[in-house]
Amino acid sequence: MAIPGEVRDQLAARFAVLLPHLNERQRRLALATEARLLGHGGVRLVAQVTGVSETTVRKGVFELESGIDPLPDGRIRRVGGGRLRAEAVDPLLLPALMGLVEPDERGDPESPLRWTTKSLRHLAAELSRQGHRVAAPTVSRLLKANGFSLQGTAKTLEGDQHPDRDAQFRYINVQVKEHQAAGEPVISVDAKKKEQLGLLSMGGREWRPHGEPVQVEDHSFWAGPNVETVVPYGIYDMTANTGWVNVGVDHDTAAFAVASIRRWWQARGQADYPSASRLLITADAGGSNSYRYRLWKAELAAFAAETGLMVMVCHFPPGTSKWNKIEHRLFSHITMNWRGRPLTSHQVVLNTIAATTTSAGLRVEAALD
Repeated sequence: MAIPGEVRDQLAARFAVLLPHLNERQRRLALATEARLLGHGGVRLVAQVTGVSETTVRKGVFELESGIDPLPDGRIRRVGGGRLRAEAVDPLLLPALMGLVEPDERGDPESPLRWTTKSLRHLAAELSRQGHRVAAPTVSRLLKANGFSLQGTAKTLEGDQHPDRDAQFRYINVQVKEHQAAGEPVISVDAKKKEQLGLLSMGGREWRPHGEPVQVEDHSFWAGPNVETVVPYGIYDMTANTGWVNVGVDHDTAAFAVASIRRWWQARGQADYPSASRLLITADAGGSNSYRYRLWKAELAAFAAETGLMVMVCHFPPGTSKWNKIEHRLFSHITMNWRGRPLTSHQVVLNTIAATTTSAGLRVEAALD
């Protein structure tokens, strides 16, 4: 007996409203219920109206007729349903993967991936070559489940240290506190990395309208051999939390370093410390302010004679320049402030440096040498 077209239209209208709100199991059982009520030919009609497979509708009918109990809340399929995981099908897969990502620990110096990148695709390809059919997403899941993650190198290993290194740090700390307690200026000095001017790429990212990045040269050598450069030399007042950056246009020399300190003293230091008789300078052990350079010492002596200050310099031990306050109190914030922004002129450099602030109240001034 043919099923009237009116019934077909009613089914289509009912399914169009109901099915989008049901999960996989509920849809299957709802279709099976309608098919059973229609009787002979109901499975085919329901399948045609909804566009699903007759096998799916028939499976729902079998489930209804079997009288099995409803599944617990939140479950769509019975426990144990679905395809087995790769490590269950191939018990040797996980040991083989661990042998590739830990060749040193596993004692396998001849691992095929010992001297190449251990990307997910390379790992999956090598496992497949060994007879373990696996895809990159499965390798990722297995690695994460076994405590692995993407990591870079960690700068934690240190070379030979001087036996008095701790005493050197303690000495510097005592000198800084003593000068600050007496109201004398204490500054941290260093030269920032030399930068080229022009439409050149800068590290970092900045918010921009979608699809409108700042366009820069794809290679720095297009700027030519005579490209202008800037050498920012910074002076950080550890007591006042202020910075002064002298932007040079030539080379970072000992004379330039002391000239920067002199400009800071003339512009800020003598106004902030009108009664100062001493000046403490903390610096790293290399660069233009290296303890080895006689010119550095001669220029400082001339500066002391000009100002009448007793100048004392405390150099940090070799390899510990990042302990110098200027590195993480001034330079790091300047770097973040000009991220993703090409330094096209000296004025851009000065304005960007001078606009650097922090929530702790850092204020920065910049001048072109």
